Amino acid sequence: MAENEVLSGTILDERFRLTLMEVCQICEVSADRIVELVSEGVIEVEGNEPAAWCFDAVTFQRLRIALRLERDLGLNPAGAALVLDLLEELHRLRGK
Repeated sequence: MAENEVLSGTILDERFRLTLMEVCQICEVSADRIVELVSEGVIEVEGNEPAAWCFDAVTFQRLRIALRLERDLGLNPAGAALVLDLLEELHRLRGK
């Protein structure tokens, strides 16, 4: 690594967990919007029904990116899921 190179990244806590209501408040979206993204396969959550859903750090980060892609680029859920999958594959291939 070069002397003046800057490292960047995201620190994810294994204990990080949010409920559906907490995610809705933080992201300022309705529960119906989150349910739609889960049903479209954009994000995967722990739990069998929305009231019991639990969002870990990776899922929450993926959700925030998906919402940004929809808002900024006008992508539909399927398009956002595709972009997220491609970004994850790119990071994997680059070894990050």
